[in-house]
Amino acid sequence: MTTLSPAAQAVLDAANGRSSYGPDDCLSESRWIAAAALRALAVRIKGADAIRQDVLDIAAELEAQ
Repeated sequence: MTTLSPAAQAVLDAANGRSSYGPDDCLSESRWIAAAALRALAVRIKGADAIRQDVLDIAAELEAQ
C-alpha cells in the first residue's frame, strides 16, 4: 500500500473518525465514500479550476489506494 499525501490522509482520517463504529474502527468502504463526496464537491466548484483539480486529484488518490 502506498503512502497517501497529507491532504488525502486527512480526508481518510476524517472519514474513518466519523464512522458509526467509532474512531478506531476503519471501514473498508470509507475511502470510496470520501472519494465520492469529493467528486460531488468538485462538480459544485465554479470558476476555480485549480481547486477543482486538487479535489479531483485527492479523490483519485483515495480510489487508487
